[in-house]
Amino acid sequence: MIETIFQVEIKEENGKFNLSYGAFKCLRAWIDNKKLCVDSESNKSASDEVVLDTNKRYRTFLDEATGYSSKERLKMAKKEVQGS
Repeated sequence: MIETIFQVEIKEENGKFNLSYGAFKCLRAWIDNKKLCVDSESNKSASDEVVLDTNKRYRTFLDEATGYSSKERLKMAKKEVQGS
């Protein structure tokens, strides 16, 4: 799925999927205890057009990977923080 959305080469290293695309110098995604974990490093010199495209693809990736919308993910994150 991640290859379809970002359409770049994905490298797998120690169970983490790594890619570089658009406004992401590096994007790493992996599963830990049934949760999707994502770490990224931004390319601060990316143009506004590239940033918009990258953000759209990233949101699509999160929606498809988690099965939850942005609103649902935010609601769950708030609930998790309050429970801690």
